[in-house]
Amino acid sequence: MRREQMVKSKKSLKGTKTPSRRKFFKAAAATGAAAATAVAMPNVAFGAPLTLKMQAAWPSGANIFFEMAGDYAKMVSDMSGGELKIDLQPVGAIVKTSEIGQAVSSGVVDMGHWVTAYWYGKNAAASLFGTGPSYGMSSQEVMGWMEYGGGRALYEEAVKSVGFNYTGFFHMPMPAQPFGWFKKNVTKVSDVKGMKYRTVGLATNVLTAMGMVVRQLPGGEIQPAMKTGLIDAAEFNNPTSDSQFGMQDVSKHYHLGSFHQSQEMFEIPMNTKRLNSLSPAHQAILKNAAYAANSDNYFKALVRYSADLAKLMNEHKVNVYQTSDAILAEQLKGWDKIVAEFSGKDAFFKKVIDSQKAYAKRTMKYLLMNQPNYKLAYENEFGPIGKVKI
Repeated sequence: MRREQMVKSKKSLKGTKTPSRRKFFKAAAATGAAAATAVAMPNVAFGAPLTLKMQAAWPSGANIFFEMAGDYAKMVSDMSGGELKIDLQPVGAIVKTSEIGQAVSSGVVDMGHWVTAYWYGKNAAASLFGTGPSYGMSSQEVMGWMEYGGGRALYEEAVKSVGFNYTGFFHMPMPAQPFGWFKKNVTKVSDVKGMKYRTVGLATNVLTAMGMVVRQLPGGEIQPAMKTGLIDAAEFNNPTSDSQFGMQDVSKHYHLGSFHQSQEMFEIPMNTKRLNSLSPAHQAILKNAAYAANSDNYFKALVRYSADLAKLMNEHKVNVYQTSDAILAEQLKGWDKIVAEFSGKDAFFKKVIDSQKAYAKRTMKYLLMNQPNYKLAYENEFGPIGKVKI
């Protein structure tokens, strides 16, 4: 560079102020603090929370199913930092149980809490999403089929076929339901033939095929019906719910384990338009809270059901039995008959069954061969399971 150009450049720089190192770091610190504040701000909720109205199919008070619906609602609130809340209402508060699906679809309520067997009357395949044949699967594996075996697409097709406009979430893989309450210990198929018995869903057809006279009654009517002789025997769901209905006051013979409803879970229908109106974050919370409740409710169920079974045995002198293999085998024959009958006249029903069979054949081979005999380990420590006092 020529000398005169260098002199000119130096003169031009004299008018430019160069920031000091101290000022530079002070400005950087201020910028960092502002950025940290900007990151923290979204965690603060502004205004009133967004509230969704849900009606359950269960009474409030000491009802474990209503309590589990409340668990889900609390998880939604906790996960959203209180921005999203569910106003949970008990059975009959807004509509009848049978009307929940339509009420959700039309927007009378935003959400429901029931089981798919409650809309079995609109489409028999509804029962396959929770109260269908086992093929070796428990409710845990049926939920696996729902999410990873093609079940959800079929479920959505079933929902649409009956005119419902909702998106369903599922939680609480229920343990196999007891065969129920009888006036005596029943061990042979002949013991139950002609017996007036309460159940719901496809189980009505299965047990009818066994020669039982089946009546569908809501939960609150079961105990009075057995007391008056309208029915001879009944099932509802589990030792906690059954004892809350007072079944121990009308029967002292309780048979656990049955294939009539060996895998069921709660369905949470939500109006699709309302769901899509929410932010992606809130939609994800509603979905993932169901997964969280799935585990929590199951853990709670094992503790509560076993404690209430002990109370039934020890305080109410209820005789508890495992349903006999003879009756279980007849139930499986009943399922084979009903599945063949419904599949022959309903192509969609057959499509769901075929999907479940394919999933069960593969996954259950692994699971059943891999599981050790847990009963053997239990009896090694505590003695014959039928004689263990709890």
